[in-house]
Amino acid sequence: MSDKPVMTTEAGRPVGDNQNSLTAGRRGPLLVEDVHLFEKLAHFNRERIPERVVHAKGSGAYGIFRVTGNITRFTTARLFERIGKETPVFVRFSTVGGEKGSADTARDPRGFAVKFYTEEGNWDMVGNNTPTFFIRDPLKFPDLIHTQKRNPETNLKDPTAIWDYFSRQPESLHQVTILHSDRGTPDGYRFMHGFSSHTYSLIDAAGERVWVKWHFKSMQGIRNLEPAEAVRLAGEDPDYAQRDLYEAIAAGDFPGWRVCVQIMPEAQAAALPFDPFDLTKVWPHRVAPLIEVGEMILDRNPENYFAEVEQAAFSPGNIVPGMGFSPDRVLQGRLFAYADAHRYRLGVNHTQLPVNRPRCPMHNTNRDGAMRFDGNFGAAPAYSARGSATVQPDEARRDPPLALDGPADRYDHRLENDDYTQAGDLFRLMSTEQQALLMDVISDSLIQAPVEIQRRQLDHFARADWAYGAGVAARLGLSLEDAAD
Repeated sequence: MSDKPVMTTEAGRPVGDNQNSLTAGRRGPLLVEDVHLFEKLAHFNRERIPERVVHAKGSGAYGIFRVTGNITRFTTARLFERIGKETPVFVRFSTVGGEKGSADTARDPRGFAVKFYTEEGNWDMVGNNTPTFFIRDPLKFPDLIHTQKRNPETNLKDPTAIWDYFSRQPESLHQVTILHSDRGTPDGYRFMHGFSSHTYSLIDAAGERVWVKWHFKSMQGIRNLEPAEAVRLAGEDPDYAQRDLYEAIAAGDFPGWRVCVQIMPEAQAAALPFDPFDLTKVWPHRVAPLIEVGEMILDRNPENYFAEVEQAAFSPGNIVPGMGFSPDRVLQGRLFAYADAHRYRLGVNHTQLPVNRPRCPMHNTNRDGAMRFDGNFGAAPAYSARGSATVQPDEARRDPPLALDGPADRYDHRLENDDYTQAGDLFRLMSTEQQALLMDVISDSLIQAPVEIQRRQLDHFARADWAYGAGVAARLGLSLEDAAD
């Protein structure tokens, strides 16, 4: 019996598992009855007033999405219905872990969120500039972000907390490798790709579903900053990425991205040797090649930063007919957490703000609330019942059923998961120079953590690729024989 305090909910109930969310079957979606998960996410959303808890520092711009490829065989979403069709968009780029006043060039993932103002409602593609993430279960998200924030005693960034967490979460290795490579410090926002990271779904006219990942390929190419240059800019021009994006658009040098998808039928996904909904994994392009859908061009700067960028609210729950979700656990957690964060930070009526408001007719029975500044639907009834004369659902827009199997349980996601192969594959894809930079950056940070944490993390690197582990170990003055097994 451990002498450590027992974790409990806010009501004092002991928590039996703080690593695995409650799912309907091993690969199934989350269950709302997971009170611990939702209490943890809801509390996390309310920790900061008033800036965003994550993605606090950001930049935004307006533009156009134009269809260039036909995917109508996969989806009925009207924004893709014909070649050449245009849809207005608003994009917000951001760093993730730092405060609102932090430097744009910090080593960090970058948020890549796109709001499509379609005739069927807003579609928010809320992604990052990396195709993977550190965790595969949303129950771990508050803990992950707490390691990236400040130590509660010293109020300083804490490499020990960061590496202690990573070393105990081997599923983080793929994203850790990306983050500490040259892509961890992109040269502003124009020279990086964007990814949905999560798996979503598309639904065709017959009600058939395919799984999909979204890719936004920079038409400017990829440019990254050397570590020393990123540090210099952090001190001399902490708003470097904001300045670069704003000035490029103001000068008529409009940045663009080629929009592509990876498509996977349900049967193919079921036969994969790994979980296709695992956020720490990518789909190899040989398994699901890229299909071009369109292009996105940003051509207009906001007129007021606060009104249009700071108050912009994106949620992965905002999709349009012809699209759907997937059993990706982290996505399922975000469907709750993002909208909840906006209701807290901006208010329950944040969708009425101009930057967030749909540009199509909107009807529902939601009423009142703080800062209601439209007509509150006038004298229309505030309820809906089957067969009544009030607003009614459109039965034709129902999503097809998703087959589930297995009992509801807290499945250990580490079982039957390979956390090393894809990270090792990425390392082996790098040039010798890129590998050296990666290992230099990692060792410069990891050396600040206690030796026992260094040894534990070295074991993960070596499992991905022996040269990876040996290179970092040498830079730390250790050998792989010192690695914790």
